Amino acid sequence: MISPVSWVRDRLGERRAALVLLVALLLLAVVPLVALPAARCEVFGAGCRTPVPEQRADPVAAERAPTPLEAATRGSYVALGDSYSAGVGAEATPADHNPLARCHRTSKAYYHEVARAFQFAKGTSFWACSGATTGDVLDGRGGEPPQLGRIGRDTSLVTISIGGNDVGFSKVLAGCVVRLPWSKGCTGQGAEIAGKMAELRQSLPALLTKITTRAPYARVVVMGYPKAFSEVSGVDGDNITVSDQRWLNARAYDLGQLVRQSVAEADARKAATRGRGSVEFVDAYSAFAGHEVGSPNAYMNGLALNLAALEAEPRSYHPTVAGQHALAQLFIAQIKKGPGRPLS
Repeated sequence: MISPVSWVRDRLGERRAALVLLVALLLLAVVPLVALPAARCEVFGAGCRTPVPEQRADPVAAERAPTPLEAATRGSYVALGDSYSAGVGAEATPADHNPLARCHRTSKAYYHEVARAFQFAKGTSFWACSGATTGDVLDGRGGEPPQLGRIGRDTSLVTISIGGNDVGFSKVLAGCVVRLPWSKGCTGQGAEIAGKMAELRQSLPALLTKITTRAPYARVVVMGYPKAFSEVSGVDGDNITVSDQRWLNARAYDLGQLVRQSVAEADARKAATRGRGSVEFVDAYSAFAGHEVGSPNAYMNGLALNLAALEAEPRSYHPTVAGQHALAQLFIAQIKKGPGRPLS
């Protein structure tokens, strides 16, 4: 059998055969370097591809931040607070007038409208109590257990109004209505209110901290207080002059600003630690604009006297059914809107 080399030598001669053989050897050496990047990289250190790092899912980034409504409704809704949250003044059924009810929770309180507006995964509950202070939310009132104990890690929404009883607004209003020779009158109570406001500036942030600690995933929505008086004319039968109305409205505004600042600080602390949930403020100061005490269609009850006991009834200067509806709309809008920052 004739070998390929012998055949080429016989056909082309010695020199041409050697040339062909040399070309073949060069091809065997060069082609792998050109065609195979790995071989070229190994021999010449050129054409090497940068390795692509392995892509791994970031467990934090992979979890989509919830919408405000999702965050509010994925657990339970709990309504806490004082008489403005309990619904005093918005009595609509015989049960609402039950004198044995210690907290005077009524069927037209804003809680009911908020509870119906959304589907809460773990239900709703109503624990606001008339007369409650920040201390009562922590420790209970009139035989009622602490409101703080009603919330927990499954709570996704808390609504609350608190602070009015801490600064003694009922007593202040009484001082404006009942003018006795030895009383300080209306505006003469300013120094006493200022002192109580300073105390609230300490107790309210402490309460918000305890609420967010006990319900770490909740959106906590805190309401300010509405302006009660129209400042247009004296309120018939209430003995409250226009100047007194302006002074009382200014104190309600001051209280609202104190609550707003405490809420903003609590939410900033929550955001700084990237904690879930939020603390949000609902500004109710102008909620009853055009419907204050003395207006034809008032959203706030005026003075109601119990003549037998010679004292003001609890519903005095509290929202009516229409007023509670107006407050409910503020809460519903805030729940949909959210805190204005991403929720972890």
